Amino acid sequence: MRKIREIVRLYEQSKLSQRQISKALGISRPVINDYIIKVKTSGLGYSDIENMPDETLMDILQGNKKADNEKYDFICRKFPHFTKELKRLGVTRQILWEEYIQENPDGYSYSQFCYHFQVWQNISEITMHLEHKAGDKLFVDFTGKKLGITDRVTGEICEVEVFVAVLGASQLTYVEASMSQKKEDWIRLNENALRYIGGVPRAIVPDCLKSAVTRTDRYEPDINPEYLDFARHYNTTILPARPAKPKDKALVEGGVRIVYSWIFAKLRDQVFFSLEELNSAILELLNPFNTRTMQRPGVSRKELFDDIEKSELHPLPTDCYELKKFKNLTVQFNYHIYLNDDGHYYSVPYRYKGRKVDVFFTERSVEIYHSNVRIAVHFRNRRRNGYTTRSDHMPEAHKWQDNWNPEKLVCLAKGKGDAVADVVGTVLTSNQHPEQSYKTCLGILALSKTYGEFRLNKACERALYYENCTYKVIKNILINNMDQVHKEDELNGSLPEHENIRGNKYYIEELQ
Repeated sequence: MRKIREIVRLYEQSKLSQRQISKALGISRPVINDYIIKVKTSGLGYSDIENMPDETLMDILQGNKKADNEKYDFICRKFPHFTKELKRLGVTRQILWEEYIQENPDGYSYSQFCYHFQVWQNISEITMHLEHKAGDKLFVDFTGKKLGITDRVTGEICEVEVFVAVLGASQLTYVEASMSQKKEDWIRLNENALRYIGGVPRAIVPDCLKSAVTRTDRYEPDINPEYLDFARHYNTTILPARPAKPKDKALVEGGVRIVYSWIFAKLRDQVFFSLEELNSAILELLNPFNTRTMQRPGVSRKELFDDIEKSELHPLPTDCYELKKFKNLTVQFNYHIYLNDDGHYYSVPYRYKGRKVDVFFTERSVEIYHSNVRIAVHFRNRRRNGYTTRSDHMPEAHKWQDNWNPEKLVCLAKGKGDAVADVVGTVLTSNQHPEQSYKTCLGILALSKTYGEFRLNKACERALYYENCTYKVIKNILINNMDQVHKEDELNGSLPEHENIRGNKYYIEELQ
C-alpha cells in the first residue's frame, strides 16, 4: 500500500506526469492511472489516505463488488502460486493464463489477467524478484563490514572478510568468513557456496572486485583467468555486475543487510579464537536462517529452493577444483615454453612456436591453452634448466632423437674408446638443448666411419687436452692429422720468447 500512497502523493504534490511517476516508481502507466482514478472517484486525497489503515484503503481500491466477485476471488487465490511458477525456467504469464483458462473457462481474458496480477503485486507489495529464474544465477559478494577473531596471547582482534552468496529465485543464502579477498580465497569461497547449495547455477554474478574482474567494462569486462578456469570446471558462466548498476547486485546487497541483522548482531558479544570457530558459529545460524519462513512469500528459503530451484541446477562435478596459477607466455622457437617458477621447459606442438599461450599450472600439472583450446598437458617438473618434451609435439625431422638417451649414447661411445666416451659425457652435461647435444654426440661418433675408431679416440684425447669438446674441433683435428702428432713432439725444442710467436690457444681458435 506504500507505493499506492506514493503514487497519489507524487500526483498531487509534485505535479509529475503519469509517465514520470511510472519511471520513478517502476510501475506501468495503466496501473498508475487506475489508482489515480479510483482515489479521485472516492473523493479522497493524499491527506485522507496518508494515515488510513491498509485494509480500509484496499476496500476503497477494490470496491465492494470485487470483494463479492467469485471470479476475482478465485484468481486472487491463484496469484501466490503464479508468482512461484514464474520462477521456473521458461514459464511465462501467457502459459499461466492458458492453464488458468483450462481450469476456469469463464475466467478473465489475457489482458485482464495481466492487469489484475500486476495490481495484486503492487497492492500486496510482494517483490519476489520475478526476473530471477530458478537455477539461473548465484549472486556473490563480500560484506562491507567485517567480523573478527582474537589472538589468544595478545588479545589483538584481527578483522576478517565475510562472503555472502544468494541464489536468485529461492534466495537460499550461504555465508562464510575468510582471512582475505585474495583470488585464492575468493575461488575457494565460491566453491564452498556451490557445495553447500548442492548444485551449479547457469551463471555466477560477482561484483567487480579484483579477485573476479581484472578490468571493468559495461559490455565486455576482463574476467580473472583463474576465476574463469574455475567456472569452466563447474560448467557455469561468470557474469559480472555492471559498474554503476546497483540493480544488477540488488539481491546480494539485500542478503548482506539481512546477514548483518541475523548473523552479525547475534555474534556481536561472542569471542572467537580461530577462523574455524567463527565459521562453525556462522553455520549454526545459517541453517535456521534458511529454514525460517519469509514474511512475504510465506515459505522459507529452503522450502522454496527444494520446491522450484534444486531440480534446475546442474549437478556438481565429482572432483573439487584444484587451484591453478596462470601465466601468459610466448612459445619459443624450439616449441617449448619456459616456466620460470620451475626454471623448466615444457613442449607444445611445434606449429605453435612464436604464439602467445595461456599456461595454467597446479602443484602436479601444467596445462597450456591457445585460443581457449588445450594444446598440451604435462606433469610438473621442477628440474632447473630441464626439458619435458613429448615426441608427438616434434616435427618429423626431429623425432629421430626420441630413440636416443644419454645412457645409450655413452654406452655406444665406450665401444669406440674411453676418450670418446669422456667427450660424449662432456657434451651431454653441457647446457645446450638436449636435441642439439644428441646431434653433436651422433656427429662425433659418425666420424669413426671416415677416420676409424683409433684415430677418433686420439682426436678426442687431444680435444679433452684442449678442453674444447665440440664436433667442429674434433673434425678439424682429424682433417689436419693433429691426432697423429705426439704431445712429446710438440713439447720438444724450445722457442725464443717473442711477441709474434703464437701459443696453443691460437691454433685451438683456428681449429674452431
